[in-house]
Amino acid sequence: MWAFGDYATLASDLIASLGPVLVEAAGVKPGDRLLDIAAGSGNVAIPAALAGADVVASDLTPELLQAGERQANERGATLEWREADAEALPFADGEFDTVLSCVGVMFAPHHQVTADEALRVLKPGGTLGLINWTPEGYIGQLFATMKPFAPPPPPGASPGPLWGSEDHIRELFGDRLTDLDMRRQKVRIEHFSRAEEFRDYFKSHYGPTIAAYKNLADDPEREAELDRQLVELARRGGLDDDGSTMEWEYLLVTARKR
Repeated sequence: MWAFGDYATLASDLIASLGPVLVEAAGVKPGDRLLDIAAGSGNVAIPAALAGADVVASDLTPELLQAGERQANERGATLEWREADAEALPFADGEFDTVLSCVGVMFAPHHQVTADEALRVLKPGGTLGLINWTPEGYIGQLFATMKPFAPPPPPGASPGPLWGSEDHIRELFGDRLTDLDMRRQKVRIEHFSRAEEFRDYFKSHYGPTIAAYKNLADDPEREAELDRQLVELARRGGLDDDGSTMEWEYLLVTARKR
């Protein structure tokens, strides 16, 4: 799904600022051994490498890793790119000083397994840092809107935006974290001038939206209904004919492993 469209361009166009936000919040410093899980095209991994960390960027989608490697070369960042499943990381226990993920790990289907893996590869006292879309925020609402039109999720999968809930984070990690800090913040989106432009951009760039439309290929009436609902959502989210700014809410999580 994440190879559909052009997520690397979307990440650069819309949420490039989130990577540096997470790197700063996690206190990344030169020499840190750092893993970015579900790194995509390196929104976090590249600024972390430029900050001097020894970075491994892992993702399940080879096409995104290739795009990230090109961006890293253009920006003069040196890091390792590794194809890996967030639910079965190919790294040793306690291998990393810092484990980060920016709107990435939240989309692995089995949340508890994913959380356990993230902590397993983090050394005791190491820093965990996450940015996740909230269920109540714009992207959470986008997934709720697309759900009735999308193909069924894998068996046992949980909704990704749950990772943006403070209670869910506490349930996943329990007493295995200290210094847990969770803050709701917003990223400002000024890329779109009309609601229809948002819809068409996500139809061409964003894997989950493309997958929903592929699922409707033989049903033009339901495709038209999804078109309509995405435009309505964008208008509620701040886009009108004057192109007002959108603000997308996310949960910023930082903590240390006991």
